[in-house]
Amino acid sequence: MKPKINKHKFHYEWKLSDGYPAKGIENHKSKVFSCFACGGGSTMGYKLAGYDVIGMNEIDPKMAECYIENHNPKYAFIEPIQDFKNRKDLPKELYDLDILDGSPPCSSFSMAGNREKDWGKKKKFREGQAKQVLDNLFFDFIDLAKELQPKVVVAENVKGLLLGNAKQYVRKIYKEFDKAGYYCQHWLLDASKMGVPQRRERVFFVCLRKDLAEPFLYQQDMFTVNPKLELKFNEKPIKIRGFVEFEEKKETINYSHKRFGDVFLNLDKPANTITSSVRFWLNDKMILKNKSYNLIGSYPTDYKFNSDNVYIIGMSVPPVMTAQIANQIYKQWLNVLKPVCDLSYNV
Repeated sequence: MKPKINKHKFHYEWKLSDGYPAKGIENHKSKVFSCFACGGGSTMGYKLAGYDVIGMNEIDPKMAECYIENHNPKYAFIEPIQDFKNRKDLPKELYDLDILDGSPPCSSFSMAGNREKDWGKKKKFREGQAKQVLDNLFFDFIDLAKELQPKVVVAENVKGLLLGNAKQYVRKIYKEFDKAGYYCQHWLLDASKMGVPQRRERVFFVCLRKDLAEPFLYQQDMFTVNPKLELKFNEKPIKIRGFVEFEEKKETINYSHKRFGDVFLNLDKPANTITSSVRFWLNDKMILKNKSYNLIGSYPTDYKFNSDNVYIIGMSVPPVMTAQIANQIYKQWLNVLKPVCDLSYNV
């Protein structure tokens, strides 16, 4: 029998113990710092794509503890980003980043939440976190980018940011990145087209520092100029039949009192989006085994969780999703800039 051929650049089933980067990917060691790091979904994606993630910032001590156990970062700042961005004692290495990455908490813009009713209000996710105005965190992140001046900034958020009145925030995001010295573009991407067995749509803002942009500038029309970056992913969707497992649950779903997070899966399609409180069912008696959430979220199967794995995976960017984007940023931008930046540094 012929061995199965992996047609995806990054495979959803992998282990931390396999090491980095993924097979066939250049180990270029471009430097990344991750904000709102959570369990390290984006961190693992960058590592799979050949990057070196040198540090993290996270407000939740328990989440940070989990991140540190699995990733052992060189620098770990467990504090609100409002405090972190104002530090005057940051390591010099953070002022020489290839990518500053962040996923500012986004529940204020989610279509499943209160949206406009929560804008401007202080909230917190779980115990151990300080209350914050969540819709301001994106701009705190941009303030940090303005201070550190990495070559590239990548920020992830929910699809709801592009809908309705939330569009005003997108306009402000562009304006603030411009003032910080960056060309900004955004893409709405679906993880199920990127080698992740999960339908998960997310917005990614990818920004290039203006003084580095000349080799990539192109004119779409007489008014619009942006650094060219192609982020088109059309990998074949992965149906979950054959690799997910279920177990019998003592409780059965009462259809008239179904929980908000209870979702029935179609085995011949990618899974629905993993949220922080979802429960996937095959039928009214069979529920998805915990370890299958790792596979659906492209989390490593040997990841050490210190709390509910569904919560951490649901709060994270799927590692393979980030790996796909990071791989293209390196190939199209950073790899081209490397000789120029090295020459400037040596001079």
